Amino acid sequence: MVESNEVIRAEHVSKSFGHVTALTDVSIRLRGGEVLGLLGDNGAGKSTLMKILTGFHRPTTGQLYFRGEPVELKSVSHARALGIEAVYQDLALVNELNVYRNMFLQREIVRGGPMHILDDKAMRRTAMEHLENMGVNIPSVDVEIARLSGGQRQAIAVARSVYQDAKVLLLDEPTAAMGAKESALILDVIHRLKEKGEVCIIIIAHNYAQIFDVCDRVNLLQNGRITFDKETSETSVQELTDLVVNEYRSARQAVQQH
Repeated sequence: MVESNEVIRAEHVSKSFGHVTALTDVSIRLRGGEVLGLLGDNGAGKSTLMKILTGFHRPTTGQLYFRGEPVELKSVSHARALGIEAVYQDLALVNELNVYRNMFLQREIVRGGPMHILDDKAMRRTAMEHLENMGVNIPSVDVEIARLSGGQRQAIAVARSVYQDAKVLLLDEPTAAMGAKESALILDVIHRLKEKGEVCIIIIAHNYAQIFDVCDRVNLLQNGRITFDKETSETSVQELTDLVVNEYRSARQAVQQH
């Protein structure tokens, strides 16, 4: 049954690459304004699921729904047109360009006339306003991306997706390899987005404490299936840890038996 405020849903999705099965039978849902934590071991299928939800891969079997209607995402551009955006670990930022040019990368504002001159003034002003509205603090929108910290770069990538009118935002390990201060910067941005309720978010993460800090609900992906789906208020770090430890033990026993 589809909930009235449901934005995106996958039902019984599988994905195979030749003889390799990445996803077996995944059903996942995301409600308006919700932040969902997606956990799972390396190779569990998290990245494959993310690429299906953003139109990069097509599912082998199963059905996607967007705002209650069946949808077949034909490409990443098609998904973006619906408002589905992803921020991957490589961020897709150009280090040599400044912040405001990165904010408008491939969607630059141009002035009229036959020459279509870039309107740097408008892009600079708009970038400043948008970043300030999102609570992203950086030295200046004129600074090159390469001179920013990892947390600041991640915040710029998230802000760019939101500015491009994302309704569904998928974040792939947004705090990976970051210290506590940098991670706090990103989690603060996510908290602000959550408070506004204009975008729903799926966060792929390994850090359970961060998931419980910012997420409304958590899913665990194991062996190509969602095996766990609970509100964060109804579970605990210990329960999730126990599930993953049991998975490791089962895998180890299987290896030893062979």
